[in-house]
Formats: sequence, structure tokens, C-alpha cells
Amino acid sequence: MTQKRIVLIIGGGIAAYKCLDLIRRLKECGVTVRVVLTRAGEQFVTPLSVGALSNEPVFTNLFDLDAEREIGHIRLSRDADLIVVAPATADLLAKMAGGHADDLASTVLMATDKPVIVAPAMNPRMWLHPATQRNVAQLKADGITVIDPAVGEMAERGEAGSGRLPEVPELVARIETALGIGGPALAASNVNSPSERLPLAGRHVLVTSGPTHEPIDPVRYIANRSSGKQGHAIAAAAARAGARVTLVSGPVNIADPSGVEVVHVETAAQMLKAACGALPADVGVFTAAVADWRIATAANQKIKKQAGAKAPKLMLAENPDVLKTIAADGPQRPGLIIGFAAETDNVTAYAAGKLKSKNADWIVANDVSPETGIMGGDRNRVHLVSVKGVEDWPEMSKEDVAEALVARIAAHLRAHEDASE
Repeated sequence: MTQKRIVLIIGGGIAAYKCLDLIRRLKECGVTVRVVLTRAGEQFVTPLSVGALSNEPVFTNLFDLDAEREIGHIRLSRDADLIVVAPATADLLAKMAGGHADDLASTVLMATDKPVIVAPAMNPRMWLHPATQRNVAQLKADGITVIDPAVGEMAERGEAGSGRLPEVPELVARIETALGIGGPALAASNVNSPSERLPLAGRHVLVTSGPTHEPIDPVRYIANRSSGKQGHAIAAAAARAGARVTLVSGPVNIADPSGVEVVHVETAAQMLKAACGALPADVGVFTAAVADWRIATAANQKIKKQAGAKAPKLMLAENPDVLKTIAADGPQRPGLIIGFAAETDNVTAYAAGKLKSKNADWIVANDVSPETGIMGGDRNRVHLVSVKGVEDWPEMSKEDVAEALVARIAAHLRAHEDASE
């Protein structure tokens, strides 16, 4: 396999020391690491230590005479397969979100046409500040992968919370996934097959996401609180793993993931039609929160409230079951069907029942009680339910849940292929 190359931008934070180990681990995986060290980053790690570990020149100055003779910042941004920013400080996130380019790091980021991963690390209050959260949301909307910080004790005495740079093994795993390599053993081997470089290469993955809106009249509808964040994250992760992805999305307020074919729908009937139209598929992941009921006959005009009149009666009709319909045995059924179960009590018990009644292979279940903050939030804690039992996953960002699920899908498909040979 052609050796993968990344540019690692090290920001100015105490967590920068972890980048020395990160460089070493990536080198062991056969990855070439070229480092851009910000001025603040130099206060925590030195160019000498970074260069000794990377065996590459360390870049610190936008106006370096030798490097810029050949427009070095452009070459840096284009020669790499991936740009990684770790630790990404609040200042770096703000520069990226605002499109600033006033030093080498921000200029490389503005000039690149390659995927970008950022791993923020900062004081918990800085991380939770509305400005930082606004900048992170903008970066995600721009298609940049953000690895949420870990929770724990900070360098400052008495400070704890969300803001720690994730541990090096997690960073390595995320970088390997983005590069399309499957771990140190694979990265170090001489692999030429696209399916080995990208575990879902050649596969078609169908994903449904978001809510459905069932009209009452031209201005009102029945819906639920689904944001679509988890489904969209799964679609994006599958695309990064090399799959051709069709995302059937109900009405959401988040951007379409890049590299994905998106079909926008509103009602359950439209979602079913679009999902059936996307078949055949190797995998179906049904995260959408489809309304169980619709108004039997929606009004053509707005229903007006009239003084003294009783509230109108809304006659309900059952909606089509998208998951159950696609999962029914037949030639068009995807080889792996994954449903989602959002529950407020007896989570795994209800999920086990859904697994059987819907003819699904796996159910990803979670507790969406209001106190969990999962519905509409950025983090999730799920349980993977199958005929083999229940796996309890730790709380993660929805992007990390997506990456873990896609990795599990790829492993399942490989095992199924190996068994059939």
C-alpha cells in the first residue's frame, strides 16, 4: 500500500505532550507525519523533539524563506492524505470557523482540499462557551470531523469536566479510519485491495434519518423530536469507509453529509417509497423516527379555531412500517438490517421484542428520557441487541457511535464472506 501521509497541526495546550506519543504510534503504523507547530504549540513541545520522532522537517513559520520559495504551505496542504489538528484550541477552532489565514497552521487549513479532523482540548468552561460551541457546529456543517473531548480532570487544580484531549489509542483509531486503514497490522502490510483499504468499498448502504412530518392541515403536522444527528453521522461514517450511501432524510436542521446521495422526504409514506427505490442494498440502517400514525384525511385548508366550537377530532390512521417492510424476507432484503429503538423505559426488553417483530438482524437501542439529553443532543449511549444478546456501549459522541457501528458492520460483512467461501 502506498504509504499514507498526514499533516499534524499541534496547537498550544498542555495536551500537546500527547502528540509526541501520537507521532510515534502513527509512525509504527507506517504513516508519514509532517508537523506544523503553532507559535503557542512551541511553548509546550519543541521542534527538536517533534522532528526527532517524525524524522521529518517541522514547520513553524508561514514566511520561511526556503519553504515558501515553492509555496510551501500550499504543498503541505495538498501532499497529505489527511489534516489532523490536535490539540485544537479554542483559538484555532475560532480561526477555522471564521476562515482566518494569518499563520502557517490556519493557512494550511484554508488551502487544503483534503479531509480534516480536529480534536479539541481546553478548559471545560471554554469548551462549553457558546462561542466555542457555535464554532464547532459551523465546522461540522462544513464537513470537518470533530472528535469530542474526553471527560476528566484538567491540568488546572480543581477543574474537571469535558475538555481533555482523547487518549492516543483513540486518536490513532480515528485517524486510521479516516485514512481507510484497519489498524497497525494492516497499515504496515503491503495491501493493494480497495476493499482492504476501505472496509465498505463496493457496498451500498441505505440509511434513514430524522423525523417524519405528517400533515394535519397545510400549516400543522404531527412529528417527534428527532434531530437526525445520529443517522447523518452513520451515513457520513459509511461513506468514509468507502460505501456508496443513500440517505433518506426526513426534515432536519443539519447539513447533508458530504459524499452521500441524499433523498429528502417529509412523510412516512414518502420515506418508504424512497427507501424501496434505493434497493438493492447490502446494508440497511434505519435510524429515522417514523411517526406511527398520520391524520386519516388531512385538511386542505388551515383548520380555524372558532369561539364556542369544540376542538376538532383528529382521526388517525396507521402509517406504513418502513423497517418491517424493508426487512421482510425476499430477494430485495438487504443482507444486514439494523433498526433503532428510542425508548424511555425497559429499553433493552422493548428492543429485543422489536428485533423479532420487525425481522431485523440488530437493534440499536437507547434511552431517550428527557433527563438523558440524548434526543437532539450530541452524545449517545446505546445498546446493541441481536440474537446473541445485548452489548452495552459506553457513552460516546454520536460521531463515535457511528464510527463504531460502521466498524462492526464491516467486520460482520467480512466474517459472512469468509464463512461462505
